[in-house]
Amino acid sequence: MSNTGRIVLVTGAAGFIGYHVARRLLERGDQVLGADNLNPYYDVCLKEARLAQLKPFQRFRFFKMDLQDPRGLATIFSDHSIHSVVHLAAQAGVRHSLANPYVYVDSNIVGFLAILEACRHARSQHLVFASSSSVYGGNTHLPFSVHDNVDHPISLYAASKKANELMAHAYAHLYGLPCTGLRFFTVYGPWGRPDMALFLFTKAILEGRPIEVFNHGKMQRDFTYIDDVVEGVIRILDRPARPNLEWSGQEPDPGTSAAPYRLYNIGNHRPVELLRFIEVLEDALGKKADKRLLPIQPGDVPSTYADVDDLIQDVAFKPDTSIEVGIRRFVEWYREYYGKA
Repeated sequence: MSNTGRIVLVTGAAGFIGYHVARRLLERGDQVLGADNLNPYYDVCLKEARLAQLKPFQRFRFFKMDLQDPRGLATIFSDHSIHSVVHLAAQAGVRHSLANPYVYVDSNIVGFLAILEACRHARSQHLVFASSSSVYGGNTHLPFSVHDNVDHPISLYAASKKANELMAHAYAHLYGLPCTGLRFFTVYGPWGRPDMALFLFTKAILEGRPIEVFNHGKMQRDFTYIDDVVEGVIRILDRPARPNLEWSGQEPDPGTSAAPYRLYNIGNHRPVELLRFIEVLEDALGKKADKRLLPIQPGDVPSTYADVDDLIQDVAFKPDTSIEVGIRRFVEWYREYYGKA
């Protein structure tokens, strides 16, 4: 479905997922307003390089701004007839949240409130926002389902994402604002984040340095390729959340609501052990890794595994890119971008 002429605000447009979503929207004919504060959590040059890929599109306009500035956000909404919002701006990183907790409250909670308020006053048609598989926290029943309760986060980052889901539901209930939260599962691919395992491992292996492998390599992750994530985001954006007419407060379903509110997992529904992930990367690089096996870190969960039945049922999409394909594409991009032969 093409929404040519519609204006979509993408926050975090210089980020990994934000860049790819903005590009897809532009390629199909939408007008995109990108917002990002270009914070130095990781290499700002990489963020600027992503933006450089978007700026040739005539239908793209970029705003450097902090979402904690509600007046600046209100000005963007008042100056443009924004149809819908894809909110991907956030302070990411489970481990970073252990040392810098206040940043997560400012960005992920205060910033999200500003987005909700702007969407409410502008009567936006749909707010799609990034949640995370980390909200499953202490849950050990696999696969993780959006219909399970997620009341035991094990990091502040996870708690901030759970808070986003609760805040969005309140606005959906109070103001009829259609809100959809997307729980992403370990997203990887070209233009990825330098703080993520695939990027860190690739850089270290090529430089002949050891890699740190936590939980002695027994960690399992539902690695999800970026193109699959973008496809899921776009399909869901085009289907504004609707009330579940069968929802009951007697037996409340966490994944739906009597309000226009939905949650979806976007994951490859195929958990992979970390050691296998490293083997595939070694094959793609043509070089073996020097592995330092370490205990699991605080805030990490041993396994993630997405139940994507609702995604299949509602938007007829199932992520399926294998790590063999996805890692090879990442390595090709990395070598081209950094000139590593």
